[in-house]
Amino acid sequence: ERDVSAGELRSLLGEELPNYMVPSYFIQLEQMPLTPNGKIDRKALPAPEGSLQSGADYVEPHTALEQTLVSIWQAVLGAKRVGILDNFFDLGGDSIKAIQVSSRLLQAGYKLDMKDLFQYPSISLLSGHVHKVSRTADQRVVSGSVKLTPIQQWFFGQSSAEPHYFNQSVMLYRAQGFDVDALHQTVTKVTEHHDALRMVFRQTEQGYEAWNRGLNEGELYRLDVVDLMGVEDAADVVMAIEMKANAIQSSIRLDEGPLVKLGLFRCMDGDHLLIAIHHLVVDGISWRIVFEDFATGYEQAVRGEAIRLPYKTDAFSAWAERLSQYANSPAIENEREYWQRLAQIEIASLPKDQERAEGQHFLIRDSETVTVAWSEQETRMLLQEVHRAYHTEVNDLLLTALGTAVYNWSGQERVLVNLEGHGREAIVPDIDITRTVGWFTSQYPVLLDVDGKAEVGQRIKRVKEDLRHVPHKGIGYGILKYMSQHDAHPSWTLQPEISFNYLGQFDQDLENGDITLSSHPGGEPMSD
Repeated sequence: ERDVSAGELRSLLGEELPNYMVPSYFIQLEQMPLTPNGKIDRKALPAPEGSLQSGADYVEPHTALEQTLVSIWQAVLGAKRVGILDNFFDLGGDSIKAIQVSSRLLQAGYKLDMKDLFQYPSISLLSGHVHKVSRTADQRVVSGSVKLTPIQQWFFGQSSAEPHYFNQSVMLYRAQGFDVDALHQTVTKVTEHHDALRMVFRQTEQGYEAWNRGLNEGELYRLDVVDLMGVEDAADVVMAIEMKANAIQSSIRLDEGPLVKLGLFRCMDGDHLLIAIHHLVVDGISWRIVFEDFATGYEQAVRGEAIRLPYKTDAFSAWAERLSQYANSPAIENEREYWQRLAQIEIASLPKDQERAEGQHFLIRDSETVTVAWSEQETRMLLQEVHRAYHTEVNDLLLTALGTAVYNWSGQERVLVNLEGHGREAIVPDIDITRTVGWFTSQYPVLLDVDGKAEVGQRIKRVKEDLRHVPHKGIGYGILKYMSQHDAHPSWTLQPEISFNYLGQFDQDLENGDITLSSHPGGEPMSD
């Protein structure tokens, strides 16, 4: 009897249906086009026309909470205009960005459960599920023994030739140069605030053990300053930076620390700053937290203010302890069966030019890196537009593409892939790690079952459904494999031949306009 807006329909359906069943577009017709036998004539239906925001009407925020959510979504998603009916995932959201949204909401004094963002992906629906923070994590300095998480145990199980040389690093640039005093104050504060950055790892007869150093148990970090102001030839500058950067990267010692090392290169075009951190205490999401606190702290220090960072969330050591309890609790038992079933499926090996002999190791220096750059339009299509067809996340599409590529190359429809996730799943109640720095990554095997003859939509739906069936996004696999006291089972010896890791976007994480990514190489982050 009246005109109904897309927003109203979306809002009403959102209360009744899961997100993936709410249509992406709405079109009002006088009547449905029918075939001669009275059925809907699908071919005669008009093609959808709508904005990038999936046909949702733009509705501005009304309450303070909606305004806070809008500004956080704009910052995390890099979107210029966000309305309260817009869908988080249509705007390019994914599980990594969901953690960033939760982290920033926490700074604003609000608590958000990640599952609610997936269930209520528009601000109008979500705002009813955001609550004022009722508990603050312990803010005291952490020191003492720390349990190894599954990914850390996996790392030490690799028997690497040089375990001390396995970093993640970034090279930053500031045209106006860095103030060395402000830099020292900032890095001191960041390493004091994020306890895991002070960890060391010592080898004992029982294997490696982790120890979280207090504030007075050795250097928190090391910063080398290199003056290249007199060097005019660009090639000489690059060579000098690379040589020194490699020396810094290879100089970390696991048993003594510090595991955070920096190199400040003063050049004619401004300053380049290498930050290298051993992978044992940092991961992709941790870097985003470090970037944010580094930029905030540096600005405060330059202005002569005391550095104040957001409240800490629960300590990495507390998370490791709770994982250990979870590993031997009834809660994880129904996951065991899933992984045991997966181990019973027969999967052929991928074709190779040479088989690796038992016990033979690959060297990183023999590997090759292939880099592919997409246009801005292709990138936007992948991150924001193509998900509407089947309500997918970016991993669903990239893994379908991978399975298809393997099929086209080898003819094999089934391939086992080692998937890496961020590992911050909400499996333990009453613990918040949205702003906790450490190595949380989870690894787990996934069976990609791609029918190469099926049309692409069918392949996407199959992969998406298979991924949705993995319990708790795979975090339980490593917990059962490395922390459970039960006997070993063949499922823990699965050896996928391909690893896949989607790291997300880093371009919105350096929002401070002064500090950007450097074009200079920062040395090799891991041993050849």
